[in-house]
Amino acid sequence: MPRALLSACLLILLGTNALCQAQDAALFNADGYRISLYRSPTPDQIPGAQVIDTEQLQTLLKQSEKPLLIDVYRRQWLQGRFIEDESHANLPGSHWLANTGDGELSPLWMEYFTLNLRRLSDGRQDRPLVFYCRSDCWLSWNAIKRASGLGYSHLYWYRDGLDAWLAAGLAVEPAQPEPLR
Repeated sequence: MPRALLSACLLILLGTNALCQAQDAALFNADGYRISLYRSPTPDQIPGAQVIDTEQLQTLLKQSEKPLLIDVYRRQWLQGRFIEDESHANLPGSHWLANTGDGELSPLWMEYFTLNLRRLSDGRQDRPLVFYCRSDCWLSWNAIKRASGLGYSHLYWYRDGLDAWLAAGLAVEPAQPEPLR
């Protein structure tokens, strides 16, 4: 291969790599939380949590200490209240901590997340927690990363979330977000 062509190919590869790195940087903040394109393919794993499927979740729900189910799907918030712009259902027994999976949380939403996790887990950081959203949803990935950072140690990621539950023909119930106190 002529040297000029080889040099051109190398420049293209280096430029493509730099472009990909710049695009990745725009998707995540400095702390490693996903901050945009939340509904896009997610990784197969997350540090600090076990990834589970529907069958594994059903097994967990039969244990003597059932895990807390935490839905982090978004809900519009306007002038101090949640706006029901579309109906939402979740897995039976879930607690909906709306808007807590965003990559960057204001102090208000961080307090909402922290206080609700503490209340729901009775202050036990070893209480099993299952976070979910929809399939290909980074909101639950972010929430697990955040819960792990708060010291919660028994975390599960129901990666395909509500979509997988519905695909299995399982029941859901109408949902309302936990109130912002």
